[in-house]
Amino acid sequence: MKRRDFVGLTGLATSALWLPSLPSFGGTEVDPAHLLQGGADVAVKKRLADAALNAAKAAGATYTDVRIGRYLNQGIFTREKQVQNIANTESYGAGIRVIANGTWGFASTNVVTEAGMAKAAQLAVEIAKANSKTQKEKVQLAPQRGYGEVSWKAPIQQNAFEVPIKDKVDLLLATNAKALENGASFVNSVLFQVNEQKYFASTDGSYIDQDIHRIYPTFSVTAIDRASGKFRSRQALSAPMGLGYEYLTPKAADKIAGPAGSDVIGYKNSYDILEDAARAAKQVKEKLTAKSVTPGKYDLVLDPHHLGLTIHESVGHPLELDRVLGYEANYAGTSFATLEWKAKNIPYGSKVVNIVADKLQPGSLGAVGYDDEGVKTKEWNLIEQGKLVNYEKIRDQAHIVGQTESDGCCYAQSWQDVQFQRMPNVSLKPSAQKMSVDDLVKGVDKGIYIAGNGSFSIDQQRYNSQFGGQVFYAIEKGKIAGMLEDVAYQTNTLEFWNSCAATCDQSDYRFAGFFNDGKGQPSQSSAVSHGSATTRFNAVNVINTARKIG
Repeated sequence: MKRRDFVGLTGLATSALWLPSLPSFGGTEVDPAHLLQGGADVAVKKRLADAALNAAKAAGATYTDVRIGRYLNQGIFTREKQVQNIANTESYGAGIRVIANGTWGFASTNVVTEAGMAKAAQLAVEIAKANSKTQKEKVQLAPQRGYGEVSWKAPIQQNAFEVPIKDKVDLLLATNAKALENGASFVNSVLFQVNEQKYFASTDGSYIDQDIHRIYPTFSVTAIDRASGKFRSRQALSAPMGLGYEYLTPKAADKIAGPAGSDVIGYKNSYDILEDAARAAKQVKEKLTAKSVTPGKYDLVLDPHHLGLTIHESVGHPLELDRVLGYEANYAGTSFATLEWKAKNIPYGSKVVNIVADKLQPGSLGAVGYDDEGVKTKEWNLIEQGKLVNYEKIRDQAHIVGQTESDGCCYAQSWQDVQFQRMPNVSLKPSAQKMSVDDLVKGVDKGIYIAGNGSFSIDQQRYNSQFGGQVFYAIEKGKIAGMLEDVAYQTNTLEFWNSCAATCDQSDYRFAGFFNDGKGQPSQSSAVSHGSATTRFNAVNVINTARKIG
């Protein structure tokens, strides 16, 4: 794209849209030629890491880990026929964490030389020793063997950062055109891309090189009835993924239809943004005249793109062990699911509910080979047949619950931030028996099918909640009976998961996800996926969210 063509397309440049902002990291400008993954570069990083490990040991550290990272972010923002902004950030530096006098210390630097690394390591030890004066209990790390020199790369087919910006801009503008052609009044579209190039080393004997990719195409479409001033919107039914640009090359086999009569299409491992935008424009026009829901008890059939948010808020967050213990409350509160509560064996859900945590599923946002403590990632059960059996924990938390290993879910958003416990992928297992979406709907006499996630609220113990969606369809006597509007359901975590009646099989299993999940103070952002198949919940309380004026 020529400069004058780009200027002609752009309006006022802004990234402060309705979407999550691009992460901003500190750091200095660096020469990308010195930062390429693999080959001699890994040997250079090992030498730099060893400088920090040796300096920390000499200063009195009993444990040290080093993270050298290059972080690339790109966001392309458009509206109708204009490019609003193209934002690129690049950051390079190192974070060094130590234990000295039984206490954590951390320091970071963008001076990535042997001298700079040694200086930061010495500072981290000084901080740990100062912290130890107020530390009541010494840090206890779960045992962790070293892996030697290993590597892991996201299984991408096409690096999104190598795709010309013109091609990405053209796709977003074509998306906007599709929405406008099909009746939209306004449309925004955005493409986010992330590449984390991370090198980890520790006194356990690990030297781990990883190359991680994430991508998130999305949009918002709005239609207005100018006579009444009424408007309705629908966001994309895409999921952010741990994939490359191939995610935007749609495959027919990766499209999954919602129940017959619903006009909903879900996407699995590839995404047709043009088709989704055209469909969204038609749906928002239909939403303008859709019947407003009558409050009451309904059986809910929830699409995976919707259910991911409910899993995130009512299972993922309350089972983070630091929240359970009361050590963490920022952005998501603490948790009702305390150790004392777990000991009572109160059912978290029905026997249909089997929820696993993992950082393994290919294409998921959480998929990595090793976490930011050098722990090899795995899958583990959180809820088995409705019973809470485990939490999400890292190395210095395992002993608190009588366990001897980390779950491998430690993460820092950049080299300059200290790593801490973050949510892994948390997913509802699909049915082992054959079950289609239409099969679920056939069993519903009075219900609502919900696709896409919307506004929500949940209390500080992750218990009482309310969830909306993007599109809603009435179910009457086992069939879709037209679109509804103004739908939200109110419940509490235990009522909701105990009302779970059935879930579809693996053929319907898909990811939802969140590109910027906040936690901590100072805050950090992470990305996480939630897998599920379409699932039915019986007799859930539905409210009408319409605002009545006058």
